[in-house]
This record gives sequence, C-alpha cells and structure tokens, in this order.
Amino acid sequence: MMLIPAHHFRDIERKPEYLQPEKCIPPPHPRPAGTMWFIRDGCGIACAIVTWFLVLYAEFVVLFVMLIPSRDYVYSVINGLVFNLLAFLALASHCRAMLTDPVKTCMAVAFTLLGRGLSFPEKLDRPVSGHDRHLSGAVPKGNATKEFIESLQLKPGQVVYKCPKCCSIKPDRAHHCSVCKRCIRKMDHHCPWVNNCVGENNQKYFVLFTMYIALISLHALIMVGFHFLHCFEEDWTKCSSFSPPTTVILLILLCFEGLLFLIFTSVMFGTQVHSICTDETGIEQLKKEERRWAKKTKWMNMKAVFGHPFSLGWASPFATPDQGKADPYQYVV
Repeated sequence: MMLIPAHHFRDIERKPEYLQPEKCIPPPHPRPAGTMWFIRDGCGIACAIVTWFLVLYAEFVVLFVMLIPSRDYVYSVINGLVFNLLAFLALASHCRAMLTDPVKTCMAVAFTLLGRGLSFPEKLDRPVSGHDRHLSGAVPKGNATKEFIESLQLKPGQVVYKCPKCCSIKPDRAHHCSVCKRCIRKMDHHCPWVNNCVGENNQKYFVLFTMYIALISLHALIMVGFHFLHCFEEDWTKCSSFSPPTTVILLILLCFEGLLFLIFTSVMFGTQVHSICTDETGIEQLKKEERRWAKKTKWMNMKAVFGHPFSLGWASPFATPDQGKADPYQYVV
C-alpha cells in the first residue's frame, strides 16, 4: 500500500469543493462562561473511576496495613505525610487534566476582519491587534458554514482548512478527536485514564499527574519492601492489624500495582517531556508531519506549557500556566 504524505491532505483541504460549506449546520451557541469541561464517554469515565479506586486502595494499604500498626511513630508520620501529599497532588492533577478544556483560550473574538468591522465569536488562529478579548472554549464546532466562509472575504492565496468530521474551520496543528468529537489544537493523544484529550491547555496537568503517580508508586514499593523485611524479622501477627494471609495478599497486590504504574507513568512522563522539549506532539511524530511552525528553544517550549517565568507553580496543579511572552502558538490560517 502506498503511503500518502500528510501535506497531501492539506493540499486537498485547500480546494473549494472540499470545504462543502453548504453541508455544515450553523455552529451551536458557545458554552457559558464558567461551564465545566467534561467528556461524556463511558469508557473514559470508567477508567477515571478505576484510577481513583487504585490510588485510594494504595492509600488504604499504606495507612492501615503498614503505617498505623507500626510502632515507629516518626517513621509512620513522615511517610504518611509524604505519601498523602503526593497522592493528593496526583488526584488534583488528574481532576485538572480531566476537567480542563484542552484548547487554549480564544485569542481574540473582537477584531477588524480584512478591513471590515465585523466581530465573530470564533477561534481563529491569526495574529490580531487592537482590542483583544479572551473566552474559553475548544475549536468551534460547525463554524465552516457557507455564510461564515463568505464573510471571511478571503483574498487570492488565502486558505482555510475544514475538518470534514466536525465541520469546523481547522486551525494549524489541530487534529480531530473521535471521542471528544472536536478538533483539538496541539493534540498529543486522547487518554482514557483522564477521560480527555491531552492538548495545549491541559498538558501541564497531565505531565504532573504522571509524575506524581510515578512518585507514589515508587514510594509505595519502597515501603512495601521495608515492611516485608520488618515482618520477616518480627512476628507476622504483630506487624499488621490484619491476619498474616490477608496482609500478604494486600501487600502483593499493592506491589504489583505500584510496579505496573511506576513503569507506565514513568514512560509517559518521559515521552511527554520529550514532546514538550521538541515542540512536536505524539500525533505529529507518528504521522511524521511537516514542521510548519517556528522552532523554539527547549526552555521556551517548557515555559509555553508550564508557565512563564519558572516558579514553584510548575509543580502545582492549582497554578494555571501564565505564558506571558513565551507563547509561540500564533499562526496565520
């Protein structure tokens, strides 16, 4: 089978007959300000619930099997505080990754369009000047209507790209997600464990989620190792409030869970950091798409995701990234 280069599809999208604006229905009204972003996908919701269950199971075993029965008060307090802090940050990062719109704020909705005083509440990737306003929202769904395309008054040589699946004018570096049913800019992948796409606006929280899960997995494995050594040296009936067989089963399950998630999240964390440093998403790497955007330094790419300037907020799921002057994602459609 002959492979067709990615830019060939872009060339097809340039043709007027490909847009077929008459087949697009008018776009729905934008979500009201403050509306929570949530994907209603059964598989994703189930995976998110399983994620929370596994973290809470680890909490149960660490606290009630290993730390509370321990006679070393200092050991129990220090490890309990560290583990619970990391688990809290992991779950907070999971919530932010799941409930955050993966597409950045609309760059401008009030602007002069090609010399005409027309205002469109649409997300267009074009550098603008003048009075900018910001609204949250994903790439508008169904905005590639005949009326809207005609109102753009495109000059010869200017092109727009249309997604045939969600019928929206497609920004650069956007890919359609069949689960979210929207085009997502800088879409890395759709992760069922967070029930959301990983995009330009929630990648920080996804990276923090993988990092904190890897840390609590490593911490749990270390504590399980020490607890087994302690129980071998002492009487098994005294090293836990549960019976010896129950204690062994709970510890083995936690060990298996911790090892599995440590490997998985460490690999995901590494691939995400590499993707950020190279400014190339997983889909772009997989499709080997032609690079059409300006190349930035690795440090600038990190600040574009985690915020500008560098601070402790990089490690906090509660700090919304402030790109400042480090945001390199403005393109002309």
